[in-house]
Amino acid sequence: MTTHASIRAGLCSVTLRGSSADEVIAIAVASGLESIEWGGDVHVPPGDVRTARDVGERTRAAGLEVASLGSYYRCDGDFGPVLSTAEALGAPRVRVWAGTTGSADATAADREHVASQLGNAAAHAADLGLELALEFHRGTLTDTVESTLELLDRSGATNVSCYWQPAIGADDDTALAALAQLAPWLSALHVFSWWPHDERLPLSARESLWTRALDFARALPSVTDALLEFVPGDDLALLPREAAVLRAWLDASE
Repeated sequence: MTTHASIRAGLCSVTLRGSSADEVIAIAVASGLESIEWGGDVHVPPGDVRTARDVGERTRAAGLEVASLGSYYRCDGDFGPVLSTAEALGAPRVRVWAGTTGSADATAADREHVASQLGNAAAHAADLGLELALEFHRGTLTDTVESTLELLDRSGATNVSCYWQPAIGADDDTALAALAQLAPWLSALHVFSWWPHDERLPLSARESLWTRALDFARALPSVTDALLEFVPGDDLALLPREAAVLRAWLDASE
């Protein structure tokens, strides 16, 4: 089986919402990470092209890559400010959310609207050579594998991928089954260890899950980044330790 040359160990800047962009860059470098998904809620706000360009330049000057713009666009309304921000940032990909309603409660009209808006956003992104990626998340149309695949198909876009993260409350085998089903669409992983529900544990607490997930992802040439998201107790002093664990797992999977 062909394996990906390398999956970058990266960081979601939302992990450090209370820190400046320069502080995010500094801790990423000090932790031996390679890429950053810049969050659109604090560090790189939609429409703030000047900040986006500056953050992108600072990221690359520090020897890091911009993995993506982590937007909070929910497939509704004007996508233009998000897209111009991603372009200025130098992000190859924009993370988006699949609406505001979970799949169990969504109406046919809800599904049609999200699919249509996603397709339109993807078309505008394609004009700039950019990709979109759906957040695999509860409370949206990507809260199950089946609903995610339906949305990807209905969007009709070839430049839309999906992230993966373990669903809250899912055991290892259930989470890994979802990963396998989404494999053809995957571009990145959000990495954290929560168990049994929203309790934020050290990354190593779910070693059996993550070592298997990363080993599997190595065989997917489209997966570029494994991005740390959240640390126990939001204690940023733990980030270097968590990053070291992730890097060790990635090295072991090569």
